[in-house]
Amino acid sequence: MADTIESRLEAAGVTLPQAAAPAANYVPAVTFGSILQTSGQLPMDNGALAVTGTLGANVDLEAGQRAAKLCAINILAQAKTALGGDLSRIKRLLKLTVFVASAPTFTDQHKVANGASDFMVEILGDAGRHARSAVGVPALPLGAAVEIEALLEIA
Repeated sequence: MADTIESRLEAAGVTLPQAAAPAANYVPAVTFGSILQTSGQLPMDNGALAVTGTLGANVDLEAGQRAAKLCAINILAQAKTALGGDLSRIKRLLKLTVFVASAPTFTDQHKVANGASDFMVEILGDAGRHARSAVGVPALPLGAAVEIEALLEIA
């Protein structure tokens, strides 16, 4: 089997879900030239919000990293839909912006974000190495523990 994004997803045991519909007045992704920008993705799993709460209060680091990985999976699902089903059009992940619902004393947002970053490098290879921001916020939509948006270069 050729080494493709799809084959790496399969090897990782990941099946991309159907891309989530917007929950308000926005679009899930926008393309402009060779750039694809996704809207923020929540840690959805099987159509339900999988990780809710606040890091440093009622959510531990491991659960936060799982939430970040789920967000990354949903980013790829949105990208696949936006690219007409063709993930091979992804040339490079440029940036992830990671929002972490955080207690005031929680300072490991960067470690939470690694759940998404490590997954993207695993699936996209060198094209998955990216710039990143990891930001602590008091609350996220629907009580999600993590929300992530992505900026990708596409063919």
